[in-house]
Amino acid sequence: MRCPFCAHEDTQVKDSRPTEDNTVIRRRRSCPACNARFTTFERVHLRDLIIVKSSGRREAFDREKLQRSVEIALRKRPVDGERLDRMVSSLVRQLEASGQIECPSDQLGEMVMEMLAELDQVAYVRFASVYRDFREARDFEEFVGQLGEQDD
Repeated sequence: MRCPFCAHEDTQVKDSRPTEDNTVIRRRRSCPACNARFTTFERVHLRDLIIVKSSGRREAFDREKLQRSVEIALRKRPVDGERLDRMVSSLVRQLEASGQIECPSDQLGEMVMEMLAELDQVAYVRFASVYRDFREARDFEEFVGQLGEQDD
């Protein structure tokens, strides 16, 4: 692993630990050249997934992009980062386990919405407002009204 501070080619692993859900290995490293310390995270990557956009355009699945969009929906909500990581990891495992190489973006969006509905209702509505392209307050009213009907 190259040092991010001095670009030295050979860094040393000082400590390795699995994360709570055992999907990631956290490694503390140090650089013998500049004595800097840093952390890396190692994940299993089974296959390259392709997201098919509604326009037909294809792009490589980007876990970080997915995580950022969910983080935006969860901004200022009482959900800790570990729960977010577990949700995203679970979603990625579902995609990989499906055996499909390509996934339509609307299917991914629906999967995210299902998980957010269980995690935080406000984040769910926020994500839905962008994903479903709400244009006016009435769109919010109808969506939240449907939520109330589902709870009954």
